[in-house]
Formats: sequence, structure tokens, C-alpha cells
Amino acid sequence: MKLVMAVIQDKDSNRLLQALGEERFQVTKLASTGGFLKEGNTTLIIGCKDENVDDVLQIIKDNCSQREQMVAPISPMGGSADSYIPKPVKVEVGGATVFVLPVESFYQF
Repeated sequence: MKLVMAVIQDKDSNRLLQALGEERFQVTKLASTGGFLKEGNTTLIIGCKDENVDDVLQIIKDNCSQREQMVAPISPMGGSADSYIPKPVKVEVGGATVFVLPVESFYQF
């Protein structure tokens, strides 16, 4: 058994949850916040059999798209202004960061 943890953008969460549900995967959804952009993320926890991991990963890949987004700079507070960029910049967002962990035991009460 494996535990799949996927950190995705909020914009992709509904589409991904629906796709996982259609394939009968049970999912726990957690609200989370990204460190770089300080925007809302969704962390999904999916328990599945070893032979289903590739299916889960493909569903995540198919439903979490990468895109460019303009980000307004955050002014340095008490830090060095040397690396401060005074105008908005394009950054790539979206996609998914996925961890696949072995499950030693599983209990359901």
C-alpha cells in the first residue's frame, strides 16, 4: 500500500477531485499555503494499492496544468534591497508536487 500526497494549486483542485472520484479513489483534502507565492494550495492525501499508483499519478498529471502568472513584488522589510525587483514578474505556477510514501500499517476504525 502507498500514500500519495499531492500539493496542487487551488484552481486545479475541483477538477482533480472529480477525476479521482470517477475512478473510485478516496481522497482527503487539506487546505495549505505555498511558501513562495503565499497563495492557497490544496494538499491531497490518497491511499492506494501499489498497483494503482501509476493510475493516480497519471490522473494528477492530466488535471494539474502549469501556467504563467504575473506576480507583484513584495517589498523588503528590514532586509537588503539589493535583490528587490520593483516591477511584476512572470513565474510558472501550477502543476503538482507529489510524494509517494510506503505505508507500513493501515487501520480504519
